[in-house]
Amino acid sequence: MSNVSFPGAQTIPGTKATLGSLLRRPYEYLQAKVYGELSARGFPDIRPAHSSLLRYIRPEGSRVVDLAERAQITKQSMAYLVGDLEGLGYVTVVPDPDDGRAKRVMLTTRGQAVWTTLIELSLAAEVNCAELIGADDMATLRRILQNLSQALETQGSGAS
Repeated sequence: MSNVSFPGAQTIPGTKATLGSLLRRPYEYLQAKVYGELSARGFPDIRPAHSSLLRYIRPEGSRVVDLAERAQITKQSMAYLVGDLEGLGYVTVVPDPDDGRAKRVMLTTRGQAVWTTLIELSLAAEVNCAELIGADDMATLRRILQNLSQALETQGSGAS
């Protein structure tokens, strides 16, 4: 038995509002809003888990290994998502023209439609958030998050 105590049996975010917890709640709200409305727009079979593929696929298609790396999941997990979305008609798998041994995942017409709809719904959800906190605060939040993302990207590339 461990001697670790849990003050008031709270969760980590309940104990301290970490940056992760402050970012997570708005993300969960956006995700629920977007995917809830996505179903009403004719795509009831798309789940939030599919975003790991849809978020990172390139217009010219992407290899499973590259999608997995960008999404920071295993190749096996990405291959499962590819198989699922292929079965649902959102992607197709074709030979990679740059590497005869590899396969490339491409969006189908239906996949392009869901991708476009996800972007539209995401922008609408952002407008809804701006209505909740005000356009100026939303613009400031967006600017701060863009700056942080760029700084983290620069740091991750080895630059100082």
